Amino acid sequence: MEESPRGYALKRGECEGRERRSLDANTIRDDAPTLSRQSAGKGSDDLIQASPCKAKRRGLNRLWWLRLALVGIKRTVCVRGFGMDIHPSAEFSLTARFDRTFPIGVHVGEESYVAFEACILTHDRTRGAYLHTRIEPHCFVGARSMILPGVRIGRGSIVAAGAIVTKDVPEYCIVAGNPAQIIRQGIASGPYGRLDSADELETTLAAAGLT
Repeated sequence: MEESPRGYALKRGECEGRERRSLDANTIRDDAPTLSRQSAGKGSDDLIQASPCKAKRRGLNRLWWLRLALVGIKRTVCVRGFGMDIHPSAEFSLTARFDRTFPIGVHVGEESYVAFEACILTHDRTRGAYLHTRIEPHCFVGARSMILPGVRIGRGSIVAAGAIVTKDVPEYCIVAGNPAQIIRQGIASGPYGRLDSADELETTLAAAGLT
């Protein structure tokens, strides 16, 4: 009879300082049955390989608790003070810029991310336009990009860094350039616009000591 994985030592990878922690079968989540089935009857070395490595927190990421508090304050000001529609699960950089001239036109969907110095515009004085700009769920808006008034970024799409988006973006696309053009369609992305292949790449780089 094959042995249960209970009691095996599980190392969190070299990126976690080679710490060893015990794997308790009771702590395996219901939504992760694959690990419990595949790990049954395997030795500790196999379990170690099954545990993904993640990039180390460096620079400001080590102050995640401070950033979390500051982003919370900014979110409160934007939502309660200016009336913006920013979903509680949406994330954004402290330097992300949301148009405060027509703040009720800012809409950021659940589990979307707006990176540093990205600009979400909702008004254009030259045209006298005051429009609603929408970032749908599971999107990523890259650093120093600009979303013009009235534009809708479709679900699961990625706006590349520095892109100037002048028209609506379909779902599950990557756009880049000025003016932004579609460079990839039908991408597989999840929360915060993270590509399905991202975890594998991060694990590979971390295991190689490159992060």
